Amino acid sequence: MADSYPRQKARTRNYTLGAPRDFRVAANGNRVVFLRSRAGDDPLTALWVYDPADDQERLVADPAALHAHAAWPERQPPEELARRERKRETAQGIVAYSIDAHASIATFALGGALCVTDLQNGESRPLDTPRPILEPRPNAAGTHVAFVHQRALYVVCIADGRIQRLAGEDTETVTWGLAEFIAAEEMGRERGYWWAPDGATLLVARVDETPVQRWWISDAATPQAPPRMVRYPRAGSSNAAVSLHLVSLDGAGPVNVHWDRRAFPYLQAARWDAHGPLIAVQTRDQRRLVILSIDPETGASTLAGELSDNAWVERAPGTPRRLSGGRLVTVATVGDTATLLVADRPVTPPGLEVSGVLDADETAVLFTASSDPTEVHVWRWQENGRLTQLTATPGVHTAAAGAETLVLGSSGPDNDGVRWMTGNHLFLSRAETPVVNPHVQLMTVGERDLRVGLVLPKDHQPGTPLPVLLDPYGGPGHQRVLVAGAGWREAQWLADQGFAVIVTDGRGTPGRGRAWSRAVHRDLAGPPLEDQITSLQELARQFDLDLGRVAIRGWSFGGYLAALAVLRRPDVFHAAVAGAPVTDWRLYDTHYTERYLGIDPDRRHRSVYDASSLLDDAPALQRPLLLIHGLTDDNVVVAHTFSLSRRLLEAGRPHSVLPLSGVTHITPQPEVAENLLLLQVDFLRNALSRV
Repeated sequence: MADSYPRQKARTRNYTLGAPRDFRVAANGNRVVFLRSRAGDDPLTALWVYDPADDQERLVADPAALHAHAAWPERQPPEELARRERKRETAQGIVAYSIDAHASIATFALGGALCVTDLQNGESRPLDTPRPILEPRPNAAGTHVAFVHQRALYVVCIADGRIQRLAGEDTETVTWGLAEFIAAEEMGRERGYWWAPDGATLLVARVDETPVQRWWISDAATPQAPPRMVRYPRAGSSNAAVSLHLVSLDGAGPVNVHWDRRAFPYLQAARWDAHGPLIAVQTRDQRRLVILSIDPETGASTLAGELSDNAWVERAPGTPRRLSGGRLVTVATVGDTATLLVADRPVTPPGLEVSGVLDADETAVLFTASSDPTEVHVWRWQENGRLTQLTATPGVHTAAAGAETLVLGSSGPDNDGVRWMTGNHLFLSRAETPVVNPHVQLMTVGERDLRVGLVLPKDHQPGTPLPVLLDPYGGPGHQRVLVAGAGWREAQWLADQGFAVIVTDGRGTPGRGRAWSRAVHRDLAGPPLEDQITSLQELARQFDLDLGRVAIRGWSFGGYLAALAVLRRPDVFHAAVAGAPVTDWRLYDTHYTERYLGIDPDRRHRSVYDASSLLDDAPALQRPLLLIHGLTDDNVVVAHTFSLSRRLLEAGRPHSVLPLSGVTHITPQPEVAENLLLLQVDFLRNALSRV
């Protein structure tokens, strides 16, 4: 019997198994490295190499074979599980790796052990190091590998196995070489150390979590297990203290890196290029970001650039960078457009919204940008002023590059997933073909030109009014309305259950300029909810929508928006499913929350936090509401759902709560993921049938 969509989606981890991903290209362009599992239902991800010279893909590291060796333990250490949670990683096997400059070797952690793979002959071997290890990264020459073990940074020489402990302290609150929680979760900075190009020195982050309050996360379904302690920096509370230091393989140091950490406590980005270390640090309120060039001998810092904004400075992935002569590459708002700057000079035109930098060499910058928020294209700027769009077909595109080798990843309206190509070579995808075939109508509606996607049942007969299901994310940092067929599979399945499904990217979502994204400054509730209602009303003028039966569902910010909708606008929304919702922004983390609502939730910005909180709205609930939450979620902790549920009970408002035992912010367990979809649909059908 053929799979249902919920079962297939769960079994294939949303069709990611068997699909090639995480591409890296050697600096000389002669080798491409990537990850892929053997089949669309195989969760063990393996390491592969493509050689452009012979046009062949080769398996170079098979986790199944490596696990068969007694030296490889099966269980992942807690620190690795936490890293995967930050990455939303649901596969197993080799799920992260690093390469040297010329892709001669790859390193990765497997079951807490350190593995080195020769990418030419495919030989893999474990190195004799302390276990478990985290974040193994080789130097550019591939002679040494740095890694973190028990909160300390080590280096091992591949040739003779000699191990050095470069930096560490005998305390459980200080870590060397790892990114802190909010850096990995909110800043996009996943690393805590950076090799010098000559492989003799490292720039290392020291993270002291002593100031961060302790929270305890437990699963009520396993009372015999002790609760897990996490350091969680909720809005308005103390962050981890982060500093940078230079350590050398010759034993010298550490040398402290100097900047005003009181004024600029956030280490937003760092890298080490041919011109030395370069870092970006940010104020607590995120309105100023300074870029500093670091002297690798003394640790002294010199101002290289500065960005400011009276709301917040937006993070641009892949920046800052430098070109020849040390010219700085950044992304900053010019007028209302996120613009690529080289040496403080705009090099992209107004209206071309730059979303991030993918790569840069001495004379060119590879980046993503779009003039249409439903698409993302790959562009190249060259120092002669030439600006070239490298992708032309409608869709969402990205790339990886090295020398003359360019690997393009593209997801278009008719693609099952992301297609990766280099030259004429199409990388083989072993992902399963989805059992649903999305048919989405993308539109622009209302005075604000809202980007909206509408999906109708495949057997819908015009003239028959349909109950409506809004399915947004709707908040900062994430777009749903994109020309990428893979993003509409679930919407099509939901529509085929008898709904007209609407997805809207309202104010606050990225891709539409500064004024659009800053519309949620000091108000995460009003503009996002208003735009969902506007899109519903505009589409009802054109399509067979039954405005007497309107439901909304979402996860994370989308869960917040769903609960907000039935609490504040029961005249419009008749039922809601809120998954992992943020119900009180005082319980969410500093870097994300304070960016929008302010750094002082209990005094100066108290009214702002109150206005965006759901708790005081509890007595207004009139509609069916299902709250869903993973009991072990360490991002949006289950206290959010329980706090709202308690307020609802105190107000005498009936509601439903579905606790998910053993589930975090994501639901990688196939049985949970499958049935979760079915239960949501049943709840919404029953709720709307009583309207």
